[in-house]
Amino acid sequence: MSKTLVVDPEDQTRVPFLRGILIRSLQDSGIDFDQASGIASEIRNELAHTELISTDKLRQLVLERLQSLKEAQIAIRYQHRNLPLTVQVEHCDGRVTAFSRQEFRHSLQTIGLKSRELDSVVQVMQEHLVNRKIDTITAPHLSMLTYRYLRQSNELGPAVAHRWLVWHDFINSGREIIFLIGGTAGCGKSSTANALASSLEIVHTQSTDMLREVMRTMMPKQLVPVLHESSFTAWRGLPDLYPIEGRVPEDLLIQGYRSQADLLSLAIEAVIERAARERVSLVLEGVHLHPALIEKIQAGTDAVVIPIMLGLLKRKHLQQRIKKRSTNVPDRGAKHYMAHFEEIWQLQSYLLSEADRANIHITINESRDKTFAEIMRFTIATLAKTFDSTPEKVFGVPDESKNSI
Repeated sequence: MSKTLVVDPEDQTRVPFLRGILIRSLQDSGIDFDQASGIASEIRNELAHTELISTDKLRQLVLERLQSLKEAQIAIRYQHRNLPLTVQVEHCDGRVTAFSRQEFRHSLQTIGLKSRELDSVVQVMQEHLVNRKIDTITAPHLSMLTYRYLRQSNELGPAVAHRWLVWHDFINSGREIIFLIGGTAGCGKSSTANALASSLEIVHTQSTDMLREVMRTMMPKQLVPVLHESSFTAWRGLPDLYPIEGRVPEDLLIQGYRSQADLLSLAIEAVIERAARERVSLVLEGVHLHPALIEKIQAGTDAVVIPIMLGLLKRKHLQQRIKKRSTNVPDRGAKHYMAHFEEIWQLQSYLLSEADRANIHITINESRDKTFAEIMRFTIATLAKTFDSTPEKVFGVPDESKNSI
């Protein structure tokens, strides 16, 4: 397949035809990702044996494709894409910003929608704003409009709309939230914590590994040997240890882990107490978040505490994650972890069993997007237990429930 160059006669430039650029252009015109991707692929195939094409000719090909699909409104917006959407969103803090598909999509992600559902809602809402020729809308009105659409949607419905309502009520409350992400080595705690912090704009994050590293500088190995081991080899630092050959007994493995976790418990509690005192949200992750400690933390703070225990139920999946660490994080090479995989696997079984006993939510971390969505659904379900409000109170605008968008 030869490379197709797009010629701009006005600028006298030649650039490669890029499918991804066309997809984004189509999305900006109001088409969902899957359909935009399909159109871009068809155009690319049509140009497979074309070496040069002008920008005008390429634009005409796309317009013909949109018109054949009877996407008249999208075709018009694509044709006049130099005239961007002029819908302005007035925020409660006085800011005025242009309606952004990406930002709106991001806000919907927090209630645990799937990718296809996200694209569908974004498209419908954008088309509603454009077709009604709405040039200015307040953020609360946009949120109420979204709530009404979700509630009326045959695919989503009242349950999803309720999640949107509960989450916005929490955001408006100004309360802090503390995520506690536990799990054994290699189960994806760090990446999950980073995804939560980034998506929810939580600036305070901490790992128990970092706390352990700080404590190691203060307590030499000769004084506290159990602190200077990995969580799955902490048994080596226990006093009066008898020689071990072959498989490490489970009770000894757990005793070592609990000893190390107990040493870190005060530091973990201090981090959480400071977050609560300063009324800031926090994402804390680490293997040392033992279910017994989580129960103690939940009882000792007024903040919303969301405990999650991550796990992988297939040995090969956990092994793959551990091997991948040496690529993504060179300083945390896989060799040491793979040499102690049996201990890691035993420790995970213990943590999952304890979490189940303590009714702590267990998430099987097989996909980043699915894990984020599940955690958010669980979070909102937790918030819903104490939710007692109405759409009018949450958004501050009338709920015109008889009107369809």
